[in-house]
Amino acid sequence: MDIMEYSWKGQRWAEGRIKGFGKGKYGRVLKMAKKPDGEDYKRSLQITSLGCIAMGALGFVIYYIWKYGPEFFRELLGL
Repeated sequence: MDIMEYSWKGQRWAEGRIKGFGKGKYGRVLKMAKKPDGEDYKRSLQITSLGCIAMGALGFVIYYIWKYGPEFFRELLGL
């Protein structure tokens, strides 16, 4: 098989995959999808940012307890 036949075979395969993309199980979702407006994007950004900050704060609290907790409890209990 020469390079041209191989190229055309790849081209037909790719076109076949793309052609049936909107008709499968994801087709309905793609038809209903829309580009978010500015307000939707802003709200998503705020919620995502709050989630990242909350996860970071939780990680910091766990780190702080892990690092200084045993010493604090030893002093508290007088051990």
